[in-house]
Amino acid sequence: MASSSIRPPPAPTATAPERRDRSWLLPSNRKLRNLVSISLRNLSLAPTSPERIRAKARDDDAVPQSLKSPAKLVALQEQHALGHSKSSSDLRSAAEDADGGVANDGSPTNGQVEQNGAPRTPSRPTLGRLRRGSTLEWANATPQRRQEKLQNVTGDRMADVFFSVHVAGVKEPVYVSEVVERTMNLTFRHVDWSPCGPGIMRLDSLTLKFWIKSAKMDDWRELFELNLSLPGLQYLGKSLDQYHHALPRNAVVFHLTDGVYTAFQSLSDYAPPGAASLSRTSTTKVLSTSSFDTLLRLSKLDESIQDALQTRNKIAADLEALLEANKTVLAERDQVAEAGDRLKTIDYAKKTVHRQLEKARKQQEEKRAALNSRRDLMKQDSEHRNAELSHMRQSRLELPSLRDEHEVKKKSIQNQRRRVCEDLQKIYPVQPVADKSLAFTIRDIHLPNAEDLDAEPPDKIATAFGFVAHALLLLSFYMNQPLPYPVNPRSSTSTIEDPISLLKTTSSTTQSYKDDKALRTYPLFPKGVPRFRFEYGVFLLNKDIQVLLETAYNIRVLDIRQTLPNLKYLLYVATAGEGELPARKAGGIRGLMRSGTPDFCRTDSQDSAASGFSGLLWHGGSKENTINGKPKGAVDSLKWNIDHRTRRFG
Repeated sequence: MASSSIRPPPAPTATAPERRDRSWLLPSNRKLRNLVSISLRNLSLAPTSPERIRAKARDDDAVPQSLKSPAKLVALQEQHALGHSKSSSDLRSAAEDADGGVANDGSPTNGQVEQNGAPRTPSRPTLGRLRRGSTLEWANATPQRRQEKLQNVTGDRMADVFFSVHVAGVKEPVYVSEVVERTMNLTFRHVDWSPCGPGIMRLDSLTLKFWIKSAKMDDWRELFELNLSLPGLQYLGKSLDQYHHALPRNAVVFHLTDGVYTAFQSLSDYAPPGAASLSRTSTTKVLSTSSFDTLLRLSKLDESIQDALQTRNKIAADLEALLEANKTVLAERDQVAEAGDRLKTIDYAKKTVHRQLEKARKQQEEKRAALNSRRDLMKQDSEHRNAELSHMRQSRLELPSLRDEHEVKKKSIQNQRRRVCEDLQKIYPVQPVADKSLAFTIRDIHLPNAEDLDAEPPDKIATAFGFVAHALLLLSFYMNQPLPYPVNPRSSTSTIEDPISLLKTTSSTTQSYKDDKALRTYPLFPKGVPRFRFEYGVFLLNKDIQVLLETAYNIRVLDIRQTLPNLKYLLYVATAGEGELPARKAGGIRGLMRSGTPDFCRTDSQDSAASGFSGLLWHGGSKENTINGKPKGAVDSLKWNIDHRTRRFG
């Protein structure tokens, strides 16, 4: 190799490939601040032996002194030109070599020449028996066994990895990466240099330690330690996608701002750039250079720069000496400034504490006033409670007599209700019809049940329902039980209202009524009205009777369609009781009493007049409505009766 002549590189042609990208950063400009991230490729947990590299024989090339330098590699690449493949010229059969079919000069024999004088191309020898390819020992294993084998193989080569960056002069690592779990080709996150100062960011050398922990390890251990200098890194390209060569085991890839770099452990692993990359330097074109005057001006400019640097250094030294001489004065000035700042801080703290103290005093006064107000309120409440307690003690002594009085009044009210219901039963007598089951008459007018209303003439039906409505209204008034469906007793034109629900009606039915109240009012007479509204009104009347029985006397109604039987039962229960009925009390307005009445009749009594007027007031009499000029309201009726009797007897 030493005696071989080195030919000059060929001149660049139009077909020469483009030159390879180069790094933007000069080697001297590569600092820690340019390091973006770090990757580790082809992770290997087994220790690498420097004595022998896999896939290489033990020969002189393995000697460390025979390593090929980059210059030798470039020279060897330039020396050997691109030649044809030897497979087309060396494929000869063993029979031709045995028969001596090749001449001494290497030309083919006469028997191997075709008719046109061209040598015949020897044919590829055919083997009688092809060699059987090797197979794996577990080729016939089950898929589960293959999967377990594959997981075991890959699991032995994967581990959890992280790295730490160390610099000279700093005991602790300046950066510790995150842990990447269970992988062979690791790519770590971007390095965060924000906690580091400019003194570390400007360094160009570092120590890199990789730590691993596999499934078989109980603790972390150091995989390898790499001391390197950033200017000595080898440039691979803009990214790893542009690098198509195989990387060695545990290859560390550095991602800088201008591309990716690596540090090869051996120069034999370095893949030099192709021959086309030297086409730039091997050109024969003469380039122009600087003139003598330009070089002279550059020299003078360099001298001026050096003088300026010396002047700057001298001024810096003088300033340092001046500062050192006045160090005590400057320190005292700094102390005075610090004392002033401290005094301002103390003054501000004093004002703050004073404001807080004033606020606390104000809150104390407010709380004291609130406590005094609460004491006054508690005192007043205590006095009020003492007064109520004394009143309760006095009332407790009177409670038995009040209870007895209450029972007497309660019994008296019940007896008065019995008497009123008895009088009402005499006014509206409900008598059974002979030879008919559950058939009754009210004031000698037969009213059939709800399912057989067509058995009697409409006029009698309407009159009977008017009597029932009036009796029901008076019962609800005297029993103090309001009706859920109010009735308007008007003899044979009585009506009942439903304030709860509204029946579904057609548009024509809705237009025939003026307002919602008229639409909710249902007739208790069958003549001249829709049949369904009359039947619904009868149903509401029966519901009123049922409600009175259930709420006033807790009696369950079996069939609400039986109007008169249920009313008869209601009157029977209302008049039931112990003892004799009380007599009516005489009194009231003298003008209402009949003159010359031999006995105290209930007709002109105060209770009778009050009950009648209250009944009128209960069913909603209005003074705007009059019948033959006579007011309908209770108060107006009373006035009208007084005036009428005064004019009569006056």
